[in-house]
Amino acid sequence: MDIPEEQLRLDFVLKTKLYLAESGGDSFMGIGVLWLLQYIDSFGSIRKAAAHMNLSYVKAHRMLTELEKHMNFKVVDRKKGGDSREGATLTPQGRTFVKAYDRFQAKVKQQAEPLFEEFKQEIKTGLQPSSQSPDT
Repeated sequence: MDIPEEQLRLDFVLKTKLYLAESGGDSFMGIGVLWLLQYIDSFGSIRKAAAHMNLSYVKAHRMLTELEKHMNFKVVDRKKGGDSREGATLTPQGRTFVKAYDRFQAKVKQQAEPLFEEFKQEIKTGLQPSSQSPDT
């Protein structure tokens, strides 16, 4: 199917979503968990990080519990005490994990971009009018 070049519109962009998932397919780590961990590191509080993301504390706590269960190490050191019951920091392993995951996802996205451009070029080439006539 030949489409004249002036009608070709390939002005779309690639959006990627990376997840770590268990073998059954249920994800436990993605950009939302990364942001939660980064906000915990910034605010020193699960409750404040959750509120910043418009998440309930219960949901944020569940996300952290699932991550730690699958990673098999403690990511967040939760502190209880005082009236506010606030206080959380990333463990050294958690901090390493956050930095490594952030670099990993950035590299994957960076490497996906040239492949996406190749994909768009393949589509464009396949949809442009043929330079040969059908008789040849």
